Amino acid sequence: MKNLFDVKDKIILITGSTKGIGYALAKGFLDVGAKVIINGRDPEKTNWIAAQLGENAFSYAFDVSDQDSVNKEIQHIEETVGPIDVLINNAGIQRRALLEELTEEDWETVINVNLSSSFYVSQCVFKYMKPRLKGKLIHITSLNAEAARPGIANYCAAKGGLKMLMKAMATEWGKYNIQTNAIGPGYFLTDLTKPLANDSTFDEWVKAEVPLQRWGNPEELIGTAIYLASSASNYVNGHTVYVDGGWQASL
Repeated sequence: MKNLFDVKDKIILITGSTKGIGYALAKGFLDVGAKVIINGRDPEKTNWIAAQLGENAFSYAFDVSDQDSVNKEIQHIEETVGPIDVLINNAGIQRRALLEELTEEDWETVINVNLSSSFYVSQCVFKYMKPRLKGKLIHITSLNAEAARPGIANYCAAKGGLKMLMKAMATEWGKYNIQTNAIGPGYFLTDLTKPLANDSTFDEWVKAEVPLQRWGNPEELIGTAIYLASSASNYVNGHTVYVDGGWQASL
């Protein structure tokens, strides 16, 4: 029982981990002894972040929405760092616009980065996990997988699709002892949400709607991620754990 939540020495790939939620998760896993692959598109930035975080942080810069790049770099990670135990699909972007003003480019970019990339990376990592008969896949979804608000139709579609993609993976890959789950953050203070937090009207709305009456801090997602990455969740498969301060519990 004392090792139930132990992730020491596990190799964990976190996409989009140079800032925001991804960075907080990377730091949290490193603090409890895991080895973490720092990912982003800018090699200078991933190198700098990994150097700051210490010897158990490894820099691998690649575009998660480019399938060829994903396949090449995942193979490189497996050959140099070691077998990936846990994948956290965290990379995401936001392009805000009302539906009637949403461009094709902004639609496709958000879908590709927030949804398609999770398919590409998961499919590739699964290829290595399958013969080992073990692995953990964790997707970072959102409250917007359940409820929409104006101006983010592309993001809602991507996160809703990711929720169902997670269920499909859990259904098909469970027989290989691979558990696939998701974390659904509520309103957290990150670079993506900074424009909203700086809007006094929206800030007041969040604090009025969330029973805890505040925004979440990215570090408050670490415990849930460790749970889903550890043996404590070995029979948890196909679920989204919402970390939202009680937003969904309250009318």
